[in-house]
Amino acid sequence: MTTMEESPRSPEAKIGMRVEDLWDIQEPQLSPNDKLNACFESIPVSAFPLPPSNQEIEIKSDATLAEAVKILAKHNILSAPVVDVDAPEDASWIDRYIGVVEFAGIAVWILHQSEPTSPKSPSSGTVIAAAANRMTSALELDPLDLGSAATASGNFFEDLISSDLYKNTKVRDISGSFRWAPFLALERSNSFLTMLLLLSKYKMKSVPVVDLGAGRIDNIITQPAVIHMLAECSGLQWFESWGDKKLSEVGLPLVTPSQIIKVYEDEPVLQAFKLMRKQRIGGVPVIQRGGSKAVGNISLQDVQFLLTAPEIYHDYRAITVKDFLTVVPTTSDLSTCKKDCTVKELIQLLDHKKILRVYVVDDDGNLEGLITLRDIISRLVHEPHGYFGDFFDGVLPLPPNSRV
Repeated sequence: MTTMEESPRSPEAKIGMRVEDLWDIQEPQLSPNDKLNACFESIPVSAFPLPPSNQEIEIKSDATLAEAVKILAKHNILSAPVVDVDAPEDASWIDRYIGVVEFAGIAVWILHQSEPTSPKSPSSGTVIAAAANRMTSALELDPLDLGSAATASGNFFEDLISSDLYKNTKVRDISGSFRWAPFLALERSNSFLTMLLLLSKYKMKSVPVVDLGAGRIDNIITQPAVIHMLAECSGLQWFESWGDKKLSEVGLPLVTPSQIIKVYEDEPVLQAFKLMRKQRIGGVPVIQRGGSKAVGNISLQDVQFLLTAPEIYHDYRAITVKDFLTVVPTTSDLSTCKKDCTVKELIQLLDHKKILRVYVVDDDGNLEGLITLRDIISRLVHEPHGYFGDFFDGVLPLPPNSRV
């Protein structure tokens, strides 16, 4: 049988070996959890492998939302850093970038334009700015009356993305919706521990790493990339001692059945997207009417299909969640596990399927909990008292309890 020592090691596995070496020299009185913290604190983020493509995709701040969507779709990515076109050539990285724009952020803007009072054809830049300003506070709105939306028909999304509002609104106009403002990034010398805490406790989905000398982004570390790194560490002592534990032993799932926000398959898909926006979550399970069995999953990222292929949805406001899952089959791949699943098995499932969340179910398929990538990382490390100090000075975190 081929052992890990005999097999070619991936860049991610080499990181695991580095943790293994550090594990062996930690103070013996430390708990396993404190040992892991100390190991990750000793590794700089510059050691994290670059993405396979190593493509540096950036979006200019004067690009329109329509142009940004095309760039994201072309490169099959969900987010990209935004470069301030007005920054001088010798600007530092903190002045060069204004944030990271995501499909999800554009989705929030799009959904806010679906309000009956939203202008569809602005006559001036002032209207565009006003629409963008309304979008930045959209998360604070009360739930909408979707009764009329469920029965109205028409080429809603086709009309919206062909409008002057969509074509003329610049990425910088919606910068208030960016996850952190101003741009938050790590330096190459910052530690893995800092990066892992930002991706878990501090609810960032990706962490840019900047090269101070060049004043540019050197790498973007995502939650899925960290999960892949952990999957590649299978067989190592430090990983197995943690990964062989059952979910309940590490306190998972964090979200109980009563806390799971869900939609029924016969509800309009518009309601599903607006529910995600209002609750500040990235996805919801689709449930059979009259039961608690999950039959699919829909995420805020799926709104990209409405932005890139709106001709599919000629009756957008009337289409149900079930119909949407039929048209976009990739979203219906509901991934589940049982309570007796191990952390290692869960990580391998997430990595293999390239998904962001897994639903815990009983033998009959009824929901018993929800686990996200962030939940797993949060069980790997913990934040020491006073660890960040003034690290967050000048940045604005997400509202509490956000699970996007």
